[in-house]
Amino acid sequence: MSAIPPRDLLDTVVVAADRRARVIVAIAGPPGAGKSTLSSSLAQQLTTAGHSAAVVPMDGFHLDNDTLDRLGMRDRKGAPETFNADGFIALVEQLRINAGDVAVPEFDRASDSVRTKGGVVSKDCRFVLVEGNYLLLDDEPWSRLRPLFDLTVFLTAPMTDLRERLIARWLEHGYDRRTAEEKAGGNDIPNAQLVLSGSRTADVIVQSAGAAVHSP
Repeated sequence: MSAIPPRDLLDTVVVAADRRARVIVAIAGPPGAGKSTLSSSLAQQLTTAGHSAAVVPMDGFHLDNDTLDRLGMRDRKGAPETFNADGFIALVEQLRINAGDVAVPEFDRASDSVRTKGGVVSKDCRFVLVEGNYLLLDDEPWSRLRPLFDLTVFLTAPMTDLRERLIARWLEHGYDRRTAEEKAGGNDIPNAQLVLSGSRTADVIVQSAGAAVHSP
C-alpha cells in the first residue's frame, strides 16, 4: 500500500498498466470523498496523455425507486443492499473479458433514476476506471470484485469532513440544517462509516482535498 497525492495518480496508473491490453482500476471510497471528480479528472489526464479511458460508475446499478418502495428501503437508498450488486459484478466481469463494446447504465441525479442506455465502453478502451463506494467492501457479494481489478485506489477523508460534505448535499437540495443533518445521519453518514471501516486495504490511498491520508 502507498499513499500519494491526487496529482501523482496518473503516473501510478500508467506504470501499473505494464503491457496489459485492458486495465481496470477501482476508485473506491466513502460518499462525499470526491470519487466522481477524481475519476473524471484522471480519465481526462489519461486521454490528454494519449491513452483511451472511460469511467464506469457503480451508481448505474441503483435499484429503482419502485423496487425500493416495495422492499421498504427507499430511505436507505445508497446503502449496499439498495444496489444490484450481482448485475454490477457481471458488468465488471464483462469488461474484464474485453470481448467487445459494453453498454453501461448511468444514474441520472436530476430524475433520481437509472438510464439503461447511459454509455458504452469501447472494446478498444484501455483504461477503465470503475468508481463507487463499495468496490473494496470485504463482504459478499462485493468481495467478489477484488480479483477483477488490476489496481485499487481508495480516496479517503476524515469523518468530520465527510459529515459536513454529506450534510451540504442536502442543504443544496433546499432542506434546512436540521433536516439535512437528520437525512445525512440516517443513511449517508452510516454508509461512509461502513466504507471506512469495512473496506479492504487498497494498493494506493489518495487523500481527498484538505484531508489527511490514513488507512481505511
